[in-house]
Amino acid sequence: MSTTSTVPVVRTGERAGQDNRPTEDRIVVLDHALVVLDGVSTVTDEQPRGGWYASALGERIANLLTRTPRSDLREVLTAAIGGLARDHHLIPGRSPAATVAIARLADHQIDVAVLGDSPITAIHRDGTLLQLRDDRLAHLVDAQPQAALYRSRLRAGHGFDQQHREILRELRDFQNTQVNRPGGYWIAEADPDAGQNAFAATWPAEGLTDLLLATDGITEAVDAYRLLTWPEVAALSRTVGPDAVIDTIRDFEAQDPDARHHPRYKPSDDAALAHWLLAAPHPDRP
Repeated sequence: MSTTSTVPVVRTGERAGQDNRPTEDRIVVLDHALVVLDGVSTVTDEQPRGGWYASALGERIANLLTRTPRSDLREVLTAAIGGLARDHHLIPGRSPAATVAIARLADHQIDVAVLGDSPITAIHRDGTLLQLRDDRLAHLVDAQPQAALYRSRLRAGHGFDQQHREILRELRDFQNTQVNRPGGYWIAEADPDAGQNAFAATWPAEGLTDLLLATDGITEAVDAYRLLTWPEVAALSRTVGPDAVIDTIRDFEAQDPDARHHPRYKPSDDAALAHWLLAAPHPDRP
């Protein structure tokens, strides 16, 4: 937990999806900004993996946000991705990758940017939501026949078997033909142009009470499982902590270990959640 004069409270929670490997999600907390990254594992272990990339990119973004606190967030992403690719000789299409979500508080406003499926959600004192999200990859994948196939096989009770893994490999091969190109999807990798294709917005800070930055291990609970709403995620993070949100998700997934009721890529995904308490909620809100 981090407490600053700018931000009343920032609380974070992280958990690996599998016990036999470390999480590849990363959270960076600054006194005026938050960054959440979801490292994408590469196919071969000879190359740096997503966790390394997420850590290295998060550090560069943090440095840029500190040195140039008013820079456009797309420019920050562009410079960070380009510098990391240059210094480590990363090759587009063969580099590790990561999603990125950035939120920055300045001049009574909140600047936000997302690249990949790690959304940012703000909750107003009256309970209304603002959200910035990037669903380009999800739309592409959901349109492929393999997406329907792996879900139907899970519902039929086949579990996470070898054929399931082969289907996911086919989906990954398709994704690789669409990465960082117009009409496809964009993610932090080795092409700095991805930064210019991030989604960005600016929200007035007045009236906002909670800001949530999450990786897809958290968003599945809202979008797919319908287990929690974003206001419930905020309330649980505020009263108990983000780890309690992850505990709730893990308990839910443990009741469906073969994913028959809630088809998904894997039993549990890496999960990272950053909760930024901007102001006290309305007294009628939980």
